[in-house]
Amino acid sequence: MVARPFRQATGIAGALLLAAAVPAPASAQVHYAPTYAQDRAEIEDLMARYLFAIDYFDWDAYVSTFAEDGELEFASGTSKGRAAIRQAVTSFSERIGEFYHTEDGKAATLRHVILQSSIRVEGDRAWARSLWVEMANHGPEDTLKMGTFGLYDDELKRVDGHWLFAKRRVLNEFIPNRHSGPENPVRQMDALAQAFLAGK
Repeated sequence: MVARPFRQATGIAGALLLAAAVPAPASAQVHYAPTYAQDRAEIEDLMARYLFAIDYFDWDAYVSTFAEDGELEFASGTSKGRAAIRQAVTSFSERIGEFYHTEDGKAATLRHVILQSSIRVEGDRAWARSLWVEMANHGPEDTLKMGTFGLYDDELKRVDGHWLFAKRRVLNEFIPNRHSGPENPVRQMDALAQAFLAGK
């Protein structure tokens, strides 16, 4: 029969080995600066303004969410600079009726929603990962259709005191080769932030 102290010691050792084998949570090494709440609020507002602009075809407001040299990457390609981004998004919006339409054939009304966001801020740089869905009044009797979903993969920078998108990758999880993962996107985001800090 094994003595109780030995059993306890081996049990503790086994638990420690098991803990070492399990990856740490994605947020384990994150340090939140005193200004994080304000930075996060401003970045979340930027994200909301981006979605309102695209849903209401306000292209001046849309391009203003990007830095002058910002990048937008989505399934149709990559555009750099505000003029190129405007051209890409307006061209896409003109084709909405090909993807979503009401019962009488008119272009449907689209609404985009962010479900949750993890945001990492380091000085004047930030990174974010957000899940999104897209809804439309599509099909018979203009019923609600949850059409698409995906991940926003963002890099942001503070320009003249304001947060703007330096790069936004729109990943459409339902399209081949536009998936996130398999690694947790938040771990990827934290790795980018750590690489930035190491290079400073």
